Amino acid sequence: MKQVVQNYKSGELTVLDVPVPGCKAGGVLVRSAYSLISTGTELMKVSEAGMSMLGKARTRPDQVAKVMQSVATNGVPATYRKVMGKLDSYTPLGYSLCGVVEQVGTGIDDVKVGDLVACAGNEHALHAELNWVPKNLYARVPDGLAPRHAAFGTVGSIAMQGVRRGEPQLGDVALVIGLGLIGQLVVQLLTASGVRVVGVDPDRARCELAERLGAAACGDPASAAVEASVAELTGGHGVDQVYLAAGGGSNQPVELAARLCRDRGRVVDIGKCRLDLPWNAYYEKELDVRFSRSYGPGRYDPEYELEGRDYPIGYVRWTERRNLACFLDLLARGRIDVEPLVSHIADFDDAVETYQRLKDGDLKAVAVLFRYPEQAREAGEAAPAVAVPAVRRSGKAPTPARPAKASVRVAFAGAGNYATSMLLPHLAQRDGVELSTVVTTTALSAANAKRKFGFAEATTDLDAVLDDPSIDAVFVVTRHSSHAELTQRALLAGKAVFVEKPLALTEDELAGVLAAVEKSGNDRLQVGFNRRFAPLLQEARKRFGARNGPASLRYLVNAGRLQHGSWYLQQGTEGSRFAGEGGHFIDTASWLLEADPVSVYAVATSGNEDLQVVLRYPDGSTATISYVTTGSSAFPKETLDLIADGKVLRLDDFVRASLFADGGVGRKRWVSSRLPKARDKGQSAELAAFIKAVRTGGPMPVSLESLVATTSATLAVQAGLAGGAPVTLARAR
Repeated sequence: MKQVVQNYKSGELTVLDVPVPGCKAGGVLVRSAYSLISTGTELMKVSEAGMSMLGKARTRPDQVAKVMQSVATNGVPATYRKVMGKLDSYTPLGYSLCGVVEQVGTGIDDVKVGDLVACAGNEHALHAELNWVPKNLYARVPDGLAPRHAAFGTVGSIAMQGVRRGEPQLGDVALVIGLGLIGQLVVQLLTASGVRVVGVDPDRARCELAERLGAAACGDPASAAVEASVAELTGGHGVDQVYLAAGGGSNQPVELAARLCRDRGRVVDIGKCRLDLPWNAYYEKELDVRFSRSYGPGRYDPEYELEGRDYPIGYVRWTERRNLACFLDLLARGRIDVEPLVSHIADFDDAVETYQRLKDGDLKAVAVLFRYPEQAREAGEAAPAVAVPAVRRSGKAPTPARPAKASVRVAFAGAGNYATSMLLPHLAQRDGVELSTVVTTTALSAANAKRKFGFAEATTDLDAVLDDPSIDAVFVVTRHSSHAELTQRALLAGKAVFVEKPLALTEDELAGVLAAVEKSGNDRLQVGFNRRFAPLLQEARKRFGARNGPASLRYLVNAGRLQHGSWYLQQGTEGSRFAGEGGHFIDTASWLLEADPVSVYAVATSGNEDLQVVLRYPDGSTATISYVTTGSSAFPKETLDLIADGKVLRLDDFVRASLFADGGVGRKRWVSSRLPKARDKGQSAELAAFIKAVRTGGPMPVSLESLVATTSATLAVQAGLAGGAPVTLARAR
């Protein structure tokens, strides 16, 4: 893998090929999606590395003292070899990132492979493609939060710990000195806490940015406007807290803090600035000077950071991990906005050039992100989120497409293999159904369907069917690429619509269907997700009963290979095979878990032949769908396991179901008595429910919202394969 490193002796920066870290117990292996450059701390290290040996010594007197102690103990030659050996080695950069869990070490049960996490630590959240991160230095990213925003988690925690040390209260007035990355975040955190903020920075652009993000006033430290703003906001008493977020060798920040702080106010040092406290000024006001230690309690404690020993919440409310999770939550809820801070996003391969531009001043930036290859992209790139469109209907209440009647007149658009083998045989023998018209692109296929199933008419003219007021429902059973268009036309014509899966192959097609619903007021739509109607699965779910906790669902689809020449292989026009079939299995999982998924993670073998799709649900349940084409035809096509609350439901290819449950004095087991010839995947029951809804005007068998959610999740699989990271299913409002 690749990692950004620097030789502290020579100052050389490079992207180095290094071994992949092992996934040790007590942590997770994370593949980076975005990492954040700390334009303060990291650039300071980069600048120091470029100095002469004397310059390095002047900037680190603490290290010089250690060297002198070593000389006294070990002598000059040994100390020289030790120091030169340490200097002439590569050191890592970076400490704040967001990525995807690739492997979980033993002892970890709060995240799983595929989860998106924010990571911290200058030894664990490095600018590298892969990092091993111990438990207390990562936090799960909330649903809907973009990965590049979550990459701010560590610096956000630094700012948050600084604010906590200041103990602000509602109505306070605070002064933030230094409006770089940390200072900008401090401004927003204070504002979110009900504190009025005055900012100080010599950079006018940063002052303007802070004001846009909530500061009451900002200005140059030498400007009289800053003192005037403080006097106006505090009635001349001075600010309640001062937050030092500046760097450099000037003593001006601590002197300004003393001048503008009220009697017995607090001064919190967050950055690394000069602290020659003017004794009289601090003594006379009895100012409380506090230091903020990085991300929070736990920092620099190896038992906490490396061994995962948490501090009891009753004694330490906000540890560094809790600060990280809290900051991510504020981001997800929109209380903090980091997007305006993003000055530049660079590809990881361009890391050396990016650092050089920052060092030389060619790139003026508050925050710079590295974007890693094969990871989630945002805003016009490979999307980390797929929108689940909102279902909007016209102002009038939904009504049946036709008045309730004794029989339902049905037209079919398409008469291929699925229609003639799985749908029409059930409809042809059902009372109360009149097969009115069959429409196909070729006359012969229409004639064959008419003869075999007893349609009254056969035609190649769909418009004639849509214009016929006597037809109640239209079945769309054509090739996948035409489903969305034909569904829209039928809805706009006022028909009830049964469309075989998929409903749509793209987000635009799905939006078009919903636009037709909104325009027409006709929401009488059903998609052919038949498995939830299977009698055996219905009985099994009933016996499983209600859940008390999250469930794990595993669904193996042994799809097998397609025959050469199958139109399913025409992915350019008909979409991927999973796009056509995957909705079946997602719908079944969602029906069993009684919710719609909130995120999707998908990985594929070489050539995308076999897929692993992980769905996450609001209550913490997960469903893993293994869609494989390389298995044996001797193995059942579909097997499913639902596990929760001490119970396991097993479904074997809609032939046999078993339920194992712990309870009472022993274990209970139920096994269905169905025979192989009784395989029933629910088509008959699904059609019966659809016809009943059309005939009576009652609700459709599956809500439109559920159909849209399943379709969006199916579309998200392709987005996830392209981006290599979990895809959030963001509900539109």
